[in-house]
Amino acid sequence: MLNTLADISVIVLPVFGMVLVGYISARIGLVSERATDGLAEFVFSLSVPVLIFKTLTESKLPEAQPWGYWIAYFAGAFFVFAIAMVAAERLFGRGRQEAVIHGFAAGQANTVFVGVPLILKAYGEAGAVPLFLLIAIHLPVMLVAATVMLEGSHGFSRATMMRLGKALAFNPILLGIYAGALAKVVGIQAVGVPKQMIDLLSAAATPCALISLGLSLKRYGMAGGDLLPSALISFLKLIVHPAAVFALTMVFSMPPVWAGVAVLFAAMPSGVNGYLLAQRYGVGVATSTSAVSLSTGLAVVTVAFWLYILGVG
Repeated sequence: MLNTLADISVIVLPVFGMVLVGYISARIGLVSERATDGLAEFVFSLSVPVLIFKTLTESKLPEAQPWGYWIAYFAGAFFVFAIAMVAAERLFGRGRQEAVIHGFAAGQANTVFVGVPLILKAYGEAGAVPLFLLIAIHLPVMLVAATVMLEGSHGFSRATMMRLGKALAFNPILLGIYAGALAKVVGIQAVGVPKQMIDLLSAAATPCALISLGLSLKRYGMAGGDLLPSALISFLKLIVHPAAVFALTMVFSMPPVWAGVAVLFAAMPSGVNGYLLAQRYGVGVATSTSAVSLSTGLAVVTVAFWLYILGVG
């Protein structure tokens, strides 16, 4: 038991310790506000897309679509999405648009800044392919669903759908996936100097992502103090979502590593995209902001719990 907990702490503590380093650095003024934006942009637009490209070109992809994997994850995601929406309307008296923001915050995970570093540390190269395949469709599916529901209350417009399509088509993470998949199909693999450059950029993804998250938590904080709704969202995201996915991985056949990646992916805290979507529509900003900070703080404990349940360590 003690050995298992020690092994889990080796996975969890360095990851969240780096987040804490970023937070403290911002808190004491060691790193400026400008650096926060710049580092986040570097991670999201360059380093992680290159890491995804490298992984997809160097890994063996599944020959058939892992339908059980997709169903297990997204059934859990939309389950908590629905619960959060109903709770927002009936328990907290929020309008339909704000209820959608609550649902999105509960179902959409922080994949880039926490998921990639933590899952790769837990499962290594074996977890890279299922992780990046899920990243490839996670944001598009969740964002499209949320946008359709948000826009549906006012009627759809061609401009809205064009804006959404453009955002998905030119998303840097998705571009890394498109490029990696194309290179894999064509049989292109980097060698020599290009490979060394790709290796250096991809190696920067994990530490920079974690420091960037810590810096951003200083900015977002617990603004608004909307604690009851954000506490419920955090509970749904950190406990209910992974529990639902864990149960479904027992129903649908998939390799143990794929099942573990799906559960850990679901166990990630609320992603900052919930805050960004709330800002765009001008509703639920305080709740989504609080949910990002609160769920990230609590994830130190809950992720360790799920690692123990999965037998990782």
